[in-house]
Amino acid sequence: MGTPLLSVENVTVSFNGFNALDGMSLHLMPTSIRVLIGPNGAGKSTLLDTIIGHVRPSAGRVVFKGHEITRMDEYKIVRRGICRKFQAPGILDNLTVAENLNLAARRHRECWRSFSVGLNKEVRAQVERVLTLVGLNDRKHALAGQLSHGQKQWLEIGMVVASDAELLLLDEPAAGMSHDESAQTAALIRELAKQHSLLVIDHDMAFVDQLDAPVSVMHMGRMLREGTLEEIRNDPQIAAVYLGRVKEVSVA
Repeated sequence: MGTPLLSVENVTVSFNGFNALDGMSLHLMPTSIRVLIGPNGAGKSTLLDTIIGHVRPSAGRVVFKGHEITRMDEYKIVRRGICRKFQAPGILDNLTVAENLNLAARRHRECWRSFSVGLNKEVRAQVERVLTLVGLNDRKHALAGQLSHGQKQWLEIGMVVASDAELLLLDEPAAGMSHDESAQTAALIRELAKQHSLLVIDHDMAFVDQLDAPVSVMHMGRMLREGTLEEIRNDPQIAAVYLGRVKEVSVA
């Protein structure tokens, strides 16, 4: 079976007495994809916040590559090799596509003064590789603000990859995309899984189906069910409460 890259073990996160996570556990293997679904309030985003160190659990622990990171500062967790993409693109509109990626690829990217320093060969190679990977090589000199919505999403995925993270946390990476863009995004994620592990939150079952990955269903801060998408669809409770009501209940 091997050793998990990431282990979330019986984690509880409380906000004013409400348990957003209530004994939540999840394991993610190296070079794999895991899709996380569930209704609003299930705790999906809180789980990502906990993994990245944005919120601190009151119980349980998070282990990454064999080291506990439960109470580690967020910037230290990023340096350890975990990076998160939020639902809304967080790109810098007034920089070019390549400049956004350059910034993400720099080892000391918190130092803005280093932006004026020439890129070393390793960073240049990383940026060129990512541009090709996300299909934006022909747009590398365009301002990021001029990109289409789908291209902005791909750029931010590229920025996460350019940071050299081993674990990528993607929150609705195909949100607002056309059918063709969603298919391209699914193909990109499958390609990324050859070298990275990805934890993906999404609610579009057609998109999830294209990822061809195990699915974890969260409910009220807990893990309700794990399995293939087909197994999830065939579970009467989940089919009725979650998948059957996807238009009425967003599972973002």
